[in-house]
Amino acid sequence: MKYLFSCLFFLWIGVLFSQETESKSSTVEVNYFKGNIALHNNSILHLIKGHPEGFIVSWNKKTFGFNDWEQRYNYPDYGVSFAYQNLKNDVLGNNYSLYAHYNFYFFKRNLMLRIGQGLAYTTNPYDKYDNFKNVAFGSHVLSSTYLMLNYKKERIFDRFGIQGGLSLIHYSNANVKAPNTSVNSMTLNVGVVYSLEESDPEYIDDLTKEKFTEPIKYNLVFRTGINESDVIDSGRFPFYVLSAYADKRLGHKSAIQLGADAFFSKFLKELIYYQSVAFPEENVSGDEDWKRVGIFAGHELFINKMSVVTQVGYYVYYPFDFEGRTYFRVGLKRYFGDKIFAALTLKSHGAKAEAVELGVGIRL
Repeated sequence: MKYLFSCLFFLWIGVLFSQETESKSSTVEVNYFKGNIALHNNSILHLIKGHPEGFIVSWNKKTFGFNDWEQRYNYPDYGVSFAYQNLKNDVLGNNYSLYAHYNFYFFKRNLMLRIGQGLAYTTNPYDKYDNFKNVAFGSHVLSSTYLMLNYKKERIFDRFGIQGGLSLIHYSNANVKAPNTSVNSMTLNVGVVYSLEESDPEYIDDLTKEKFTEPIKYNLVFRTGINESDVIDSGRFPFYVLSAYADKRLGHKSAIQLGADAFFSKFLKELIYYQSVAFPEENVSGDEDWKRVGIFAGHELFINKMSVVTQVGYYVYYPFDFEGRTYFRVGLKRYFGDKIFAALTLKSHGAKAEAVELGVGIRL
């Protein structure tokens, strides 16, 4: 599992730092946050105590339009964040996280939206003898996502600036190991921004408005990973996903997708057998097919050599009922040239994660 999440994080780091680096301007930030754990599942009600707090230290590399994609996205920043959070509960413990992030700006650069993805280490995960109440975290190593929406002003006092707003911090191991109820923290944050250079270059605004067109492209993707059902200690098993889809670019930024997935999830084979033996009242024979086939529609948002993928699917072959027939996928792709890409995606059924998928594909 540690290797799975390491791949997740270092792919994301590679995405960020493969960007062109003409700009030398950067900032560091220190933010304090405090808030509440959101009750997204009644099974974590006993874990919500006090008001979790912590800090986030960030380094941001600024862009000024030396590349076309920077101008299209209003000169975003990219960088790295470290976070510490005290969850105010001995059962949950404390979390330490490392993220790669993007900052996007709106309203004359006064409003900043940050999206960060990375790894977290939790100090007190589930243990069936010593910490059986922690149904949120089944492992020490977690995947973590955070969103930050701040009012931000740089260089108010010489190189110092301020910012403040809202943050959402999510921790989960994506069902790599049960239990995995996860935790979401809704917080208020306030911080200080320090510019590392005496001054910034001027923003470049020379983007032409030419229309971008491209014929329909066809994609083949192979995804894999490991996961476990919600039955604790039922075992972690590999899964394989074969996907084929067509996409049509709508412009420089986005494309729409339509395709199909075939799922081969061995944890489901084990779950079918377990339910047939342990819960005869559920009328599971044990002979049900554990394979599934779905069709999906999606959207892809292109940012330089990377993209953000969102898809919604429906199982058309669904012999065993598991979390419903509708599924979702969200994640990142990194292109190597015009055809080959790597993908890192999360598959879920609503708010219930099924798996983190590592994939490779070709776009023809």
